[in-house]
Amino acid sequence: MTDSNRWLLPDGVEDILPPLAGQIEALRRDVMDTCQRWGYQLVIPPLIEYLDSLFTGTGHDLALQTFKLTDQLTGRMMGVRADMTPQAARIDAHTLRRDGVTRLCYAGHVLHTRPEHMLTGRTPIQAGCELFGSKSEAADCEIISLLLDVLQMGGLPLVHLDLGHVGIYQALIKEADVDPHTETAIFDAMRRKSVPELDTLLGDCTDHSAGARLRALARISGGRETLAQARSALKGSSTEVMEALDQLERIAAMLAESYPEVVLGFDFCELRGYNYHTGMVFAVYAPGHGEALAKGGRYDAIGQDFGRARPATGFSVDIRALAALGQRRQFTGGAIWAPFSEDSGLAGVIAGLRLTETVIQAMPDDPSNGPQNPECNRQLVKQGDQWVVEPIR
Repeated sequence: MTDSNRWLLPDGVEDILPPLAGQIEALRRDVMDTCQRWGYQLVIPPLIEYLDSLFTGTGHDLALQTFKLTDQLTGRMMGVRADMTPQAARIDAHTLRRDGVTRLCYAGHVLHTRPEHMLTGRTPIQAGCELFGSKSEAADCEIISLLLDVLQMGGLPLVHLDLGHVGIYQALIKEADVDPHTETAIFDAMRRKSVPELDTLLGDCTDHSAGARLRALARISGGRETLAQARSALKGSSTEVMEALDQLERIAAMLAESYPEVVLGFDFCELRGYNYHTGMVFAVYAPGHGEALAKGGRYDAIGQDFGRARPATGFSVDIRALAALGQRRQFTGGAIWAPFSEDSGLAGVIAGLRLTETVIQAMPDDPSNGPQNPECNRQLVKQGDQWVVEPIR
């Protein structure tokens, strides 16, 4: 690397500078405060873990997104976390080992080998909540309600919430009884909503077969009316499919009553996290942002993979994206500029003000004769024997 470019950062990695850095940090604290007011306790997982732990129950996708390195102490392979959800599951299963319901929240940087899409970097700031120990629909509703409250607090009162259920696809693909290679191709086409590919892959399926239902399911998406379309298209399917539709109907009704301003949609091709999600899944979209701002769902299987079966549901949200999209009002009283002075009384005045105010003091070699920081809207001036705060004109 030459002297001229040694300061360059890797693609997808960036500095976050003032004032955005301060806004993101304030938002992170407010998100965590909101989660803790709902009873979610803060955990701070390590940035790096052994791969065996990071990948437990998460499948192939997370492995592709994880930077890997060798532990110089043990020779074992380690990874820099690309998602904090498996870490929270490990903490619940092995570190805390509590009985009953456990609620955990977290926030921190994660690292991806490649950006998830063109508009994101490789070091998102992920915040999330996980609820362990309850398989009830009330737990799913609480998680989604908390997410909507977090987004509203972040300045996004109007969002689009897509609901889905991976159990529907799981039941249909099991009924279809296709070979592993075809199943992989069907899954990939379904996730990309590629109807022509699905027609090719499932073209020989007879009417009312599981394959025909899969092909029909890919064509169904929209508002609450699509639930009726799905029931018609999936008529004759297994009990698991009908129960999943019933669950979506009940959850949608509860959310519509509590959050009438939220636009509800249904996407039966929403298979993000399919490798570890086991039930209802959801994603939140905001105007001006093409990718999901937040996502989550039920993932009852991870606890079993960690050796302690625990039902679980949760969500994660990109704090960096929320700060950029949210119309959050920044509450600031400005700062006070203080001159450099050897007056012994000034230090005490500044110390007292800093209990509640931001005070920026000039340095002795500062060439300016007055406040240069744009945050300063007041200044300390000496009047007689007293230092007083006056507005900057």
